[in-house]
Amino acid sequence: MNKHKVLFLPHNKEVIVKDGENLIRAAMKAGVHINASCGGEGVCGKCRVLIEDGNVDGGTSEKISREDYAAGYRQACLSSVKSDIVVRVPVESAIDASVLNAWSSPRRAAGVREVNFERFKQNGCFLPPVEKKYLELPKPTAKDNLPDVARLISYLKRKYNEQRLVVDLPVIRKIPDIFRECNFNITVTLARPVQIGRKTHIINIQPGDLTGENYAIALDIGTTTIYGQLIDVNTGAIMARYGNFNRQISYGEDVIARLVYAEKPEGLKRLHDVVVEIVNHIIKKMAHEAEIDSEQISVMILAGNTTMTQLMLKVNPKYIRRSPYVPASALYPPIKAVDLNITLGEHVSALIFPAISSYVGGDIVAGVIASEMYKAEELTIYMDIGTNAEVVIGNRDWLVCAACSAGPAFEGGGIKFGMRAIKGAIEDFSIDPLTLEPMNITVENVRPRGICGSGLINIVAALFETGVIDNIGRFNRDLDTNRIRSQNGIYEYVLAWTDENGIDKDIVLTEPDINNLIRAKGALYSGCMTLLEEVGIGFHDIDRIVLAGGFGSYIDLERAMTIGLLPEIDPDKFTYIGNGSLIGATICCLSNHIRKDVVEITRRMTNFELSETASYMNNYMASLFLPHTDMSRFPRIKQRLEARKGKDFEGRLKSS
Repeated sequence: MNKHKVLFLPHNKEVIVKDGENLIRAAMKAGVHINASCGGEGVCGKCRVLIEDGNVDGGTSEKISREDYAAGYRQACLSSVKSDIVVRVPVESAIDASVLNAWSSPRRAAGVREVNFERFKQNGCFLPPVEKKYLELPKPTAKDNLPDVARLISYLKRKYNEQRLVVDLPVIRKIPDIFRECNFNITVTLARPVQIGRKTHIINIQPGDLTGENYAIALDIGTTTIYGQLIDVNTGAIMARYGNFNRQISYGEDVIARLVYAEKPEGLKRLHDVVVEIVNHIIKKMAHEAEIDSEQISVMILAGNTTMTQLMLKVNPKYIRRSPYVPASALYPPIKAVDLNITLGEHVSALIFPAISSYVGGDIVAGVIASEMYKAEELTIYMDIGTNAEVVIGNRDWLVCAACSAGPAFEGGGIKFGMRAIKGAIEDFSIDPLTLEPMNITVENVRPRGICGSGLINIVAALFETGVIDNIGRFNRDLDTNRIRSQNGIYEYVLAWTDENGIDKDIVLTEPDINNLIRAKGALYSGCMTLLEEVGIGFHDIDRIVLAGGFGSYIDLERAMTIGLLPEIDPDKFTYIGNGSLIGATICCLSNHIRKDVVEITRRMTNFELSETASYMNNYMASLFLPHTDMSRFPRIKQRLEARKGKDFEGRLKSS
């Protein structure tokens, strides 16, 4: 795909974008502010820019007169970049460029680390947990009248050197008829053991040669969402992927609420039923998309946090939330999918990722597998940023972990206009340092309907850096703008007026919203600090930080450091892995060697219960500021804030 240079004046900021990129998103990427309250739908008409050189598609509406259009004016949110262009932002042309640049910084996300599943074939790790073999068995005669099962085992031993074989009872029931229906030409499915010396189970038998149709399901059972992948275990190819919301949300947004509901009469059964219902829906959708018969699915691997795992298995999770916080089990044997009411063949086993503790579950173990930090020499921090916000630190020699109980703020929970990152959510934000007018960008460039987690971080960071809020999240009451107001004794900033948004009221960010974010980011940062202190190292010793989860892809690193969510270290040390839980489950669908590593990781990883760790509360209290009470930990942020204090912005203040 072609890429183009976009130069913004008077900022003299340049950014490279792909052909067809929305111009207002290009401005945000460059760290250039353009007034725009409506989220990018073209309603407010405030994002007028002048195209001084080059071409864009679109950019016109009733807000742009014929004369202005002929002169080169366009609405940035309706313009698509089609060549190298030079753009002037006229509303800011009279402002000293040094002022503009003092408050503008380019967006930078963590570099994406792609996982190539087919590489397992190349490095010798490709040995799926299930394998199909086509057999042309000799037919029985008067002289060769071995029992059918003995005939099958004998042939596998002789031709393939298969040892220690076990035939499951459901297979024995199928053997007599299928052998004879297909003239003893059959396909057997073998389930490989993880540990050497354990028995290989013959779990299915089918007529004819079906070795080319062998599939696995990988599932990430998340608190908010459930994602699946359908994998061809012969090739390693991803045949289909699909995700949907975990319908347990109706019974509680977070883990603790689900645990409470599970204790109600029939609560555990209901939570189990709704998660199985959505799992069956996901499997059906993927099989339909890949155009395969679900009977050819041979195994499924599930990864989820400890609570989601026990709810999925209908195991009472009551004692997870009570001291001393003990889960029912860390390890689970293979479980028949049909025993969980999953609509797959009775030969299919569900293999469950083991947990570490009550709040560090199989999803994090799967993420450690996906990141490969357990095999690396580099010291790594693995962060899964969400409601539970788990952290793992270590390398091939040692691993420690903890759950940080961040709460739902990162997913829009507990925020007055919070929402998930769906259509209409404000996901990026900038503010004019003089007029204090906002620039909102929403998911799918429609009118704002609320604020998602990444948008919340960007809004609070921008308000803090421009002095609209102080380091404890209070609004500056002396600023001369109608966007800061008090409603029922609570101060708030108006992000989008009613006539500019997609709901029937002003969309605002309140001081309690900011406090919720500060507590959430404080929990994660202090959790990391506590783990590092317990093992005698600091952030300066870390070689890389791996961000995981859907939320991680949207985090702007500089903004996250500004509020103290992430440590202020070299941005090049950050990588984004995606859904680490799903990736880890997928890898284990392709490699029994890696499944052995899973067991080893659970033995090596030391869990810290932060509530029982003496230093945690001190670290947490110190983190309840923007970005932190100890500004020496954030020298770049400190330098920027001090530099901006010297700028003359008295014009922003209310006249006395």
